[in-house]
Amino acid sequence: MSESSTLPRKPEGPPRIPGAKAVRPKSAATIIIVRRDGPKPRVLMGKRHGGHDFMPNLWVFPGGRIDRSDYRAPHATDLRPDVAGKFAKYLAPHKGRALAMAAVRETFEEAGLLLAKPVPARSAAGPWREFLAEGVAPDLAALDVIARAITPPMVGKRFDTWFLMGDAEHLASLDRKPDCGELEEIAWIEFDEALQLNLPMVTRRMITEAVERLEDPDRAPTFFRFKGGKAHWGTL
Repeated sequence: MSESSTLPRKPEGPPRIPGAKAVRPKSAATIIIVRRDGPKPRVLMGKRHGGHDFMPNLWVFPGGRIDRSDYRAPHATDLRPDVAGKFAKYLAPHKGRALAMAAVRETFEEAGLLLAKPVPARSAAGPWREFLAEGVAPDLAALDVIARAITPPMVGKRFDTWFLMGDAEHLASLDRKPDCGELEEIAWIEFDEALQLNLPMVTRRMITEAVERLEDPDRAPTFFRFKGGKAHWGTL
């Protein structure tokens, strides 16, 4: 089952150069981290800097592009078979794990939080150096796939983003690490309040998906893409 709608009136990124071919989307992943230690569930969100050319000043979940190092960095636990299977339907072997690793790494870089388990500290070069120096490694078994979304073709900077979801109880600590935080503001926000923020279209939809996922853990992941000038929401 799928649903369609007309294109949004204003792209949430730099427009594609007139006459140019659509930009190929870059692989990316993000994590919707939910905290349930209060009266209502809260979600981790951050505000993007106004200087960004992609979604400036908007509130988003932490995440980012896949890096080569995400394929080889160590992890404390692996993806659960059902989650790995969802990735395997669409991606080359090991890419799903690398995307999950990218989302965990970016959550540390952007929000200073570690979705990880303790392991012996080890030295490493590149993007994973500071993460692994904390004596932890990613807890991939804590993640679920809830959606995939591809940036519309009329935008000049595009991403093929997988939206993952995990519980805050799997964080090494709720205290953010110093000198981390590429996002301007970081906050735990109740879902109904999050919908009042300045949000990208896809983030707004993912908040709704997350709420429905909390109510129905067996809900099928959604897939957002554009076909024939219209937005399509289907299932993975």
